[in-house]
Amino acid sequence: MKPIASLIIAATLSAFTVGPALADDIGYTETADLVSKGTIKDPRELDKVALELHPGAKIVDTELENEYGKYVYKLELRDSDNVEWDVAIDAANGAVLENRQDDDD
Repeated sequence: MKPIASLIIAATLSAFTVGPALADDIGYTETADLVSKGTIKDPRELDKVALELHPGAKIVDTELENEYGKYVYKLELRDSDNVEWDVAIDAANGAVLENRQDDDD
């Protein structure tokens, strides 16, 4: 097979396998509405859950996403050793879905 044909096929296949992201970021107004309806917990409660996993850590970033109809609160933490952690919490019930060291350089 010619090199150019191989590149075209590879690019076409990767376009179909990667696909669009299936998570929607939720803004402040919608978050407040979801909290007031009791659909999700207050983000301050979810912050506490994450900080209990890493005492002394600081919250660097947060976002609420709707992933396949499930609200997931994602946090990035930095601990006292300057290690970054990614934590994902079910925003409806406060269950920890992910707690891993950030491996992005």
